[in-house]
Amino acid sequence: MNEPKRTRRRWRVASGAVLLAGGLVLVPGTAAQAAPTRYEAETSPAVCMGTIDSNWSGYSGSGFCNGTNAAGAYAQVTVNASAAGTATLGVRFANGTTAARAADLIVNGSTVQNVAFEGTGAWSTWVTKTLTVPVNAGTNTIRLNPTLSAGLANVDYVDFEVGGTTPPTNALYVATNGNDSNAGTLSAPLATIQRAVDLAQPGHTIYIRGGTYAPSTNIQILKNGTSSAPITMRNYNNERVIIDGENMPYTPGAVDSSIPRPERGAIHIEGDYWRLIGLEIIHGPYGVFGLDSSNNYYERLVTRDNYESGFHLFLTSSNNQIINLDSYGNYDPRSNGESADGLAIKEGSGTGNVVRGARLWNNSDDGLDWWMFSSPILVENSLAWGNGFNRWNLPNFTGDGNGFKLGGNSVVGNHTVRNSMTWDNAVSGFIDNNNPGQHRIERCTAWDNPGTGFDFDRSDSTLTGNLSVANGTAFSYGPNSSGSGNSWDIGGSWSLANTNPSTITGPRNADGSIPSSTFLRPSNGADVGARF
Repeated sequence: MNEPKRTRRRWRVASGAVLLAGGLVLVPGTAAQAAPTRYEAETSPAVCMGTIDSNWSGYSGSGFCNGTNAAGAYAQVTVNASAAGTATLGVRFANGTTAARAADLIVNGSTVQNVAFEGTGAWSTWVTKTLTVPVNAGTNTIRLNPTLSAGLANVDYVDFEVGGTTPPTNALYVATNGNDSNAGTLSAPLATIQRAVDLAQPGHTIYIRGGTYAPSTNIQILKNGTSSAPITMRNYNNERVIIDGENMPYTPGAVDSSIPRPERGAIHIEGDYWRLIGLEIIHGPYGVFGLDSSNNYYERLVTRDNYESGFHLFLTSSNNQIINLDSYGNYDPRSNGESADGLAIKEGSGTGNVVRGARLWNNSDDGLDWWMFSSPILVENSLAWGNGFNRWNLPNFTGDGNGFKLGGNSVVGNHTVRNSMTWDNAVSGFIDNNNPGQHRIERCTAWDNPGTGFDFDRSDSTLTGNLSVANGTAFSYGPNSSGSGNSWDIGGSWSLANTNPSTITGPRNADGSIPSSTFLRPSNGADVGARF
């Protein structure tokens, strides 16, 4: 699948495999248990309609199946189910091309769905696609039938699970002392978050008990909830849940390397209609990475000390809400600090994205970065400070050091920022960064940034009621931006009632909101700048 192959097929028939007209059926030697049964593609009873290769790293076992490039060159398994119901199929694959390789998933002669095995960025990058299939009591045949001339992706192994204890109807529980053979109840929890994700259906809630979870591969959310029945993944009863990505690949990536898209994020989400609440994500190849994901809700997440941006949405992203995010200490050794932001929504489009109550600090690049995102984003009641300093002694450090960066590279996107503050960054406070759009900056405060407090000299922006104090330059409009009611319009000198950020940067309120403070309010009581 990664290179042209001989048209001759090599058939490996072992004990437990039965040759049927037109193909092979793989019969397990034992009935499936509650835990998945693994079929390595290179060993019996698995059969590869192609060659067994080992020229790409990262596979399990002694090799992988490099199937014949042909439509209809299917792989098939036959299993026995103790009862009718739903089974889970996990196909670990690699596809080093940019085009998806499609296959019909056929169960007992009926096509269940067409499955796209997407490009994984490299032939040595393996991901698992989880599929659910209906099975009858007794014998079932399951076939992956490629529909394109390119054939299937390279297949490392297939995990198959049928039967076992029926999971709860609308809730799944995960605990550090759990077992993935369990039912997923509060008294018999699962062990891995990925197992819960694989089992969850629209309307389910995944409750994660307190503790640290340190998987060796990232958590991949590839399925969708629905608008009326989203899938929720959250901490149980406000317990502290840490997802530690230190054991994952690319933590950190080599200097000047690229992280394959499926490997990005300790939590990698491509699904829609999910709700992630009350989780702490650390030491990942990105913290949370959303790829073409929309209609999701993120609340009270902490993304810290990751080896790329803490929270990142990429490509088509719409109607996402990011509420009360804390993202700090994220840095990227592979890019000398120039890529890791606290919060990034980049290189895409999609309306309806909203950020409220974010705190973004001590990240190597910027606090917030909307680089080349062409649709409007609304930011309210958010803070950014201390970004762009080399706190990790990275060589050739190139962090940009802005609080709120609203785009770049001449891509137009009309963004709005309201009631937000930024201070003590390495360079500037609020900046259009050559996004020539029509931004609205309303009642915001920039303090003690050595660059420009409000830098909108390459856009057509409107600034209203903002406060700029003790910055290198108060503001820069350029030929097209304008404003009214700002501190520089009112004139005079400005002193502040409180320059101690300890309250506003300290523990959040019980509901996740930022504590009230007189921080950076004008001493004269003027109605300009942000209020918390």
